[in-house]
Amino acid sequence: MSEIIAIANQKGGVGKTTTAVNLAAALAQLNHQTLLIDMDPQGNATSALGFNKHDFEPNLYDVLVDLTPIEKSIRSTSFPNLSGAGANNDLAGAEIELVSALARESRLRGAISAIKSRYSYIIIDCPPSIGLLTVNALNAADKIIIPIQGEYYSMEGLAQFIAAVDRVKSVLNPKLDTEGGVLTMFDTRMTLSNQVKEEVAKFFGPKMYSAIIPRNIRLAEAPGFGQSIFQYDPKSKGAEAYMAFAQEFLSRRQPTQAPPSLTPANMENPI
Repeated sequence: MSEIIAIANQKGGVGKTTTAVNLAAALAQLNHQTLLIDMDPQGNATSALGFNKHDFEPNLYDVLVDLTPIEKSIRSTSFPNLSGAGANNDLAGAEIELVSALARESRLRGAISAIKSRYSYIIIDCPPSIGLLTVNALNAADKIIIPIQGEYYSMEGLAQFIAAVDRVKSVLNPKLDTEGGVLTMFDTRMTLSNQVKEEVAKFFGPKMYSAIIPRNIRLAEAPGFGQSIFQYDPKSKGAEAYMAFAQEFLSRRQPTQAPPSLTPANMENPI
């Protein structure tokens, strides 16, 4: 059964795209047909998959604004079992052009419905904001995973973001569930990182992923070569961490009791 996962956080620079790309690649490496959808106008996920984002046509702008079938924007990557639907700066205009459009919050959901059955997992890389692009992604998704940087301001605005997700759930997408958070860019040598880890664990409780993504130079280098970490340096600590994350992700899909939901009571004063 296909599942759609949004990787989102309204805060930028938290390893969101790195997480989307490498979770998708890890799932593909584990023999799951996987599609990565780039919903960020920066197009970084598109580049990280090895595509030239500047000439990626048609792309997500065409899908959302002109209702181009999404299969026309999907390309196979050089990595087995992994495909990508690309984006570039054109997508920034969609925020404005969709304002008066019919079913503006459901454009991506409708597009994905035509191809959903072809993939085990569809990963959506969201922009670092809560605009129409992110709302479209959350409306299409079954679950949301929130990357959280292991630094001082990591939880700033997190409760507000969860509240926005809950509004999308109540108004547009009742099936949307916050799967949990994952720590990224984590430096075990820093006392502050470990303090942040404790606070994040309190915030998410059992929904927090135990896998932690370290600050790793190989992870930072890989996108520049248009590769996932599993292509660029499969023996690096970054690759090991993302594979552990993917395996934990899959283990949560076993028939076990679901963890409790995040509630306003445990979202107060997260740090």
